[in-house]
Amino acid sequence: MKQEQNGPSQTEPLLAGQQQAPVSAGAVLLIDGECNLCNGIVQFIIKRDHKRCFRFASLQSPAGQRLLQEAGLPAGEIDTVVLLEQGAVYTRSTAALRILLRLGRGWKLMYVLAACPPAWRDWLYNQVARNRYRLFGRRDTCLVPTASIQERFLPDEETHAGAQGTSG
Repeated sequence: MKQEQNGPSQTEPLLAGQQQAPVSAGAVLLIDGECNLCNGIVQFIIKRDHKRCFRFASLQSPAGQRLLQEAGLPAGEIDTVVLLEQGAVYTRSTAALRILLRLGRGWKLMYVLAACPPAWRDWLYNQVARNRYRLFGRRDTCLVPTASIQERFLPDEETHAGAQGTSG
């Protein structure tokens, strides 16, 4: 997988006309499983991901840790959302924008924010992330998916499928 090269939040350019990973294939989203905000975001995505593009794992899980290592990211030290798409690694605001783009409908209109400099977007993202436990609370354990959404979460032994065509 590509490691972050162009700053803290992207591996591929974001603006129209520049090459980026296509949004048609599946993606894996790694989130802080102990964060109430992050768990709420997963629920938000699941409700709106009609094409079932996304699969999920917590950063703290064995599957999440192995995927981070395979992506060349320091497992155990990542404290941000990580989106794995066809060998590309997106974090922070760039990951959030790519998620909205994949959700389609009106949500993809938010992708216009990609025109803002990544440093500005990531500054705002980091402000929310830094205060997420204080503002939204923290779980003692990672989210346990219900039976109806269990297949959307990577089992700990499944790591090599990554974001390469995983469609849920």
